[in-house]
Amino acid sequence: MAKRKPNAAFMKPMQPSAALAEVVGSKALPRTEVTKKLWAYIKRKGLQDKTKRTMINADDTLKTVFGGKKKVTMFEMTKLVNRHLK
Repeated sequence: MAKRKPNAAFMKPMQPSAALAEVVGSKALPRTEVTKKLWAYIKRKGLQDKTKRTMINADDTLKTVFGGKKKVTMFEMTKLVNRHLK
């Protein structure tokens, strides 16, 4: 069986917006790295909801990334973060 090739679109470095750069840094990163750094930030700050694990509680920094929302689901988070990548 052939080894699966990573999707080129996911591997292409994307430039984070100023709001997202506060979380993941300002240099261009592939989406996979952005997601990794975002999760590292969420875990470090303890922002994953204790009871409903699929919910992320935004702090002030993430609230700007999430369009002012206090709580988002993991799936919604990905969609909102994509708006901050060019």
